[in-house]
Amino acid sequence: MVTLSEGVVDGASLKLTFVLFVSVVVVSMFTALITAPQGDEISEFYLGNRDMSPLRNGLAMCGDYLSAATLLGSTGLVALTGYDGLLYLCGTAVAWMLVLLLIAEPLRNAGKFTLGDTLALRLPSSQRPVRIALAACTLIICVLYLVAQLVGSVALLTQFIGEPSSTTRTLCVVVIGTLVVLYVALGGMPGATFIQIVKAVMLVAGVTVTAIMVLHRFSWNIDDLLGAATSGSGMGQRFLEPGLRYGGSTTSKLDFFSLQIAIVLGLAALPHAMMRLLAPRVTRVLRRSVLWATGLVGFVCLAAGVLGLGATAIVGRKAIEGIDSKGDAAVLLLAQSIGGAVLTALISCLAFVTLLAVAAGLTLAAASSLAHDLYGQVIRKGKAGQTEEMTAARLAAVVIGVLGMLLALVSWGANTATLAFLAFAIAASAILPTMIYSLFWRRFNAGGALLSLYGGLATSVLLVICSPVVSSRPTSFYPSVDFAFFPLQNPGIVSVPAGFLLGWLGTVLSNRKEEPGVYEKFQIRSMLGVQRQQQHEQQQPAGAPR
Repeated sequence: MVTLSEGVVDGASLKLTFVLFVSVVVVSMFTALITAPQGDEISEFYLGNRDMSPLRNGLAMCGDYLSAATLLGSTGLVALTGYDGLLYLCGTAVAWMLVLLLIAEPLRNAGKFTLGDTLALRLPSSQRPVRIALAACTLIICVLYLVAQLVGSVALLTQFIGEPSSTTRTLCVVVIGTLVVLYVALGGMPGATFIQIVKAVMLVAGVTVTAIMVLHRFSWNIDDLLGAATSGSGMGQRFLEPGLRYGGSTTSKLDFFSLQIAIVLGLAALPHAMMRLLAPRVTRVLRRSVLWATGLVGFVCLAAGVLGLGATAIVGRKAIEGIDSKGDAAVLLLAQSIGGAVLTALISCLAFVTLLAVAAGLTLAAASSLAHDLYGQVIRKGKAGQTEEMTAARLAAVVIGVLGMLLALVSWGANTATLAFLAFAIAASAILPTMIYSLFWRRFNAGGALLSLYGGLATSVLLVICSPVVSSRPTSFYPSVDFAFFPLQNPGIVSVPAGFLLGWLGTVLSNRKEEPGVYEKFQIRSMLGVQRQQQHEQQQPAGAPR
């Protein structure tokens, strides 16, 4: 049996992966440079080419949304836990449907460059404290998720060379982090968009080819695939029944439900995904873009399920678990079994590009919030010129990238899934309630926004600190002590309702009032968009309220 210290794939795959990855980086970096914002057009740096076709926009959204966890982690979870893993995958697809139905169109119509602009338009009299609170949440979410991507790059490298030395870990994090900074600082949204489109095309093509090879192995008979997976799991029929991972106890079931809440609602509220919704210039392009993204995300999740079952059927659950207890190596072992060095290299390169693309989107979202919301609107009070704000955005990208690299090196050994799920929980508990209330509740005010943002953030972090993630278990950060009074590893089941409750409570108890007509004007804009709103106002009779 291949051990983790020896790596999962052979030297030929490593060399081919390196060549493919360097080729993609060189091409995408060159394209990022030639498509970078010309002059000091800050809108181009934040939003890129707003005239892209719905398909390209949809590919960019898919690239921003799907992380390496979908390709490696989710596939491995299916391979090890069967039904429970498939149920986990459903949450990823459902989250984007939530974006389509609730958030996408009104957010695009009401927004400008960042989510802070939307809240400032909705709560103009208290926009400075609201921008600060939203920027704080955005920064924490993006940095947590960025650290998870950088640590994940080292974990992926481990599949090739075994347990890396401290020098190798540092080199891997610095190289990936530096590439991310260059994409964002030099290319802005156009640069990030190109690498995300490349990643999405590679992801769809990679999972399609591999899934076809798996299905062809079983003569396109799903029953045969399920039967072979059941046999390869060593668990019998239990592999295709709920409860293999999350059904052992009531606490385990609640933990899974809490995780799904965080995934479904958190993925829908991640700042870099929501910022992408502001890019299309017209609403009809946004609608078609989101439809493309929804179809692509659903297809990738479906293919990931096939790959997970195929890994169990062909490689075997015991072999996968013996090499990597988390199952992240499942898709690489599957590729090696059915496609040899070439397919393994393609999938491996795809995983690295996926990490790079998601990290670029996260860095851009955090840098935009720091430069536009904090520096441009709070510190400079809207008086910063475009050149000044562009410089601030590029410097912010460098700061975020360096911070992410330092934290990734310090937190080596941390569970990347825990970091990602905490980011999801904060997004679902702080940002989502604030945006939902802002878009759809007339009475909502700054008091509710501040309490929802800060309260949702604090609740999520506090519950994770006081959970088995940090103490009381052998896998915890501090296994020798026990202050885990919250029994679940995922706080979503408590923190998300708390975020909505705090937003309501802050609104009811606050004496902050907006000027009459602010919500009505905001509502018209969220339904019609800025251009049609101006046309609407011009058509109003003289003296009519606006």
